[in-house]
Amino acid sequence: MAKKTKDIKYYEGVGRRKESVAIVRLYVVDKSGLVAVGNLKIKRGEIYVNGKPIDLVFTSPDERIIYQRPLKITENQDRFAISIKVAGGGKTGWLGAISLGIARALVLADPSLKPILRQNGLLTRDSRIRERRKVGTGGKARRKKQSPKR
Repeated sequence: MAKKTKDIKYYEGVGRRKESVAIVRLYVVDKSGLVAVGNLKIKRGEIYVNGKPIDLVFTSPDERIIYQRPLKITENQDRFAISIKVAGGGKTGWLGAISLGIARALVLADPSLKPILRQNGLLTRDSRIRERRKVGTGGKARRKKQSPKR
């Protein structure tokens, strides 16, 4: 049975990229402007990744553009308090997973945003993954072992 809309406290979206998996929760903020998530108090418009403010995790302005893109396109920067748990992979994978997770959660919050996000390619999972290592390649995926000269 589906939940009633008044009882919903957050919208959850899962994003994946390379080896990374991000679970994104968009919390609906009440009149006080704060949401308690575990032992954190998150204000409207703030984003926390693994319990830390996102500015401490992703310091580059280029990284900021990537994770804020779904929010800017849909004009929802200050509508939600966002909590993200990310595991696996590295920074590039984390960014891609977070962006996809935010986009999917936004669609759950408001289905009318789906065409806008789809046009900008934010709902498409990037399926590129690490190539497996083949036998006889000396520890790399494509490298061939060097043959003796004589």
